[in-house]
Amino acid sequence: MEKLDFAADRDRAKDFLSNFADENGHPKYLNLLQDVANRKIRAVQIDLDDLSTYKGLEEGFWERVVGNTRRYVGIFAEAVDELMPEPTEAILADEDRDILMTQRVDETSDSADPTADPHQKMPSEIKRFFEVYIKAMTKNSPLTIRQVKASNIGQLVKISGIITRCSDVKPLMQVAVYTCEECGFEIYQEVTARVFMPLVECPSTRCRVNNVKGNLILQQRASKFLKFQEAKIQELAEHVPKGHIPRSLTVHFRGELTRKVTPGDVVELSGIFLPIPYTGFRAMRAGLVADTYLEAMSVTHYKKKYSEYELKGDEQDQIERLAEDGDIYNKLARSLAPEIFGHEDVKKALLLLLVGAPHRKLSDGMKIRGDLHICLMGDPGVAKSQLLKHIINVAPRGVYTTGRGSSGVGLTAAVQRDPITNEMVLEGGALVLSDMGICAIDEFDKMDESDRTSIHEVMEQQTVSIAKAGITTSLNARTAVLAAANPAWGRYDMRRTPAENINLPPALLSRFDLLWLILDRADMDTDLEMARHVVHVHKTLESPSLGFTPLEPSVLRAYISAARRVIPCIPRELEEYIATAYASIRQDEARSNAPHSYTTIRTLLSILRISIALARLRFSETVAQSDVDEALRLMQMSKYSLYSDDRQRAGLDAISDIYSILRDEAARTNCLDVRYAHALNLISRKGYSEAQLKECLEEYASLNVWQIHPNTFDIRFIDP
Repeated sequence: MEKLDFAADRDRAKDFLSNFADENGHPKYLNLLQDVANRKIRAVQIDLDDLSTYKGLEEGFWERVVGNTRRYVGIFAEAVDELMPEPTEAILADEDRDILMTQRVDETSDSADPTADPHQKMPSEIKRFFEVYIKAMTKNSPLTIRQVKASNIGQLVKISGIITRCSDVKPLMQVAVYTCEECGFEIYQEVTARVFMPLVECPSTRCRVNNVKGNLILQQRASKFLKFQEAKIQELAEHVPKGHIPRSLTVHFRGELTRKVTPGDVVELSGIFLPIPYTGFRAMRAGLVADTYLEAMSVTHYKKKYSEYELKGDEQDQIERLAEDGDIYNKLARSLAPEIFGHEDVKKALLLLLVGAPHRKLSDGMKIRGDLHICLMGDPGVAKSQLLKHIINVAPRGVYTTGRGSSGVGLTAAVQRDPITNEMVLEGGALVLSDMGICAIDEFDKMDESDRTSIHEVMEQQTVSIAKAGITTSLNARTAVLAAANPAWGRYDMRRTPAENINLPPALLSRFDLLWLILDRADMDTDLEMARHVVHVHKTLESPSLGFTPLEPSVLRAYISAARRVIPCIPRELEEYIATAYASIRQDEARSNAPHSYTTIRTLLSILRISIALARLRFSETVAQSDVDEALRLMQMSKYSLYSDDRQRAGLDAISDIYSILRDEAARTNCLDVRYAHALNLISRKGYSEAQLKECLEEYASLNVWQIHPNTFDIRFIDP
């Protein structure tokens, strides 16, 4: 094997940093180093994409950087040291550091002795005010955690997964500085691992000549520390083979990469895969076994938070074009899960859940939530769970969980012992992990009552209060809850009241802005359309034509992030209209023997939230009356399947229903004539007989609503 010449590679790195130009012809890395010199940034990120396209490099250099990344981070840091320009702007002095560095430089220049102990030489790390990171190539697809093998040790790898836990950011010693009590020299010790053995005796020449064992004192203030954070990354569910459990890997973040991830983030990391021996008592138990970890070099989020979303030029133009479209509300709603048939109004409600309303904070500190909560309750097989999964996919931050598989502690927060510090720490549950996002809870009705009550505080106050193991605190849980549940007896029983079927306590129901009842009714026309839709999706793996191209989830996220920046207000002239609408809903409920919902003052806040979300979709600064009407319509449509039954119970007889079917068909076809055979086909699908049709024809012909052909019995409506 040929001997590697690292000095030559350092020259190659200098050549690359000096001469590489971006697509505009600007010296990319020299400009970056100038910003570092001016103390604007601290991170110098070397892109392997740039390294692979640079023409002036030896062929094997790129492979050596990937295969021995830890060493080449140091080589690039040395190259940066030599190329670092003088600052061109006035910089804010870091007094402690600058005074110490000035003093050290003076001392080292005075005592420049080639025979001096290496511990007395100032290491380059202590002079640096930057960090070097090497970013993996973007075109390479990330590996799963179980694909990272022993052959990758020391190499730069790129993996994807979900962050499950993060430690606090702690200082990690990089260079320990000691002062000798006898000779007064400063002694430097580089620390390359998590643990180190402090020096005890002074190694300086003066102490050796005098034959004195000088006592060394560790100078905390003069030492150099790095920010350090440890995290756990776990395999994504789709990468886990059948019958296996997800694997996890420890990740170390240093310097500027700390605080870039939080539990629940789906990320792509590039870093160096390294072994780490156990230390202390764990080493005695582990014997010769070592652990592995990933030293992170770059972090890429798959789905950015709405607040962090930066629109690119083409996205901005696309959103402006969409906003000018008069039918954007329907198009956005139909772009949600286009493979699922129907449920247009449910999808509109879910779109408004994604958009939400702004949080309100009053002058006395009271908060009014802006997130919408929706519960989908319905018969089995109406695609509730699929809708939940799709919304979690579209939302930038979402957690999916099931009722039976979740405890109250798993949803809110648990107290655990941190394996690193051995302290009691809080571990956030599903509702805390989905802060500023969406928490989807499937099989909501299967949860234990004690676990379900833990959600009450989250849904209204949007905090999780904890008093356990000496920890008393409140955690933020500003999350929108999307729940799916089956009725009490599996299917909706029409012989029982809605309250008996829903079987959720009023305290919980009043917290949901919309409780959507989706009943699975037999209807010939709807069933035929749905069956054709399902067969088409099964065959072609895509939805039938919607008349327009459905928007991609990334475009939906960009549009919603732009809409969430708008904060609409309610004009004074609409206040009385909303108050009257709310009062009339209360009166209707009071008159009803079996009310379908629990209307409280929270319902009024729900109307306001839905109206504001609709105004946000239009990028409007004020709420229009049409927004309030649509909010009221959605609330009415959420119980539509029950009202249709009430209409039949209320005495809407077969004759009137047949008339309404024929009238709707004439209006749909925009024609005054309806053939008798077609009419018979229509009403037979709804469960009516030919005798009932003939009775209807005679009754309405006598009222001069239509004329009947004497031979064919075809119908002609009389134009009023």
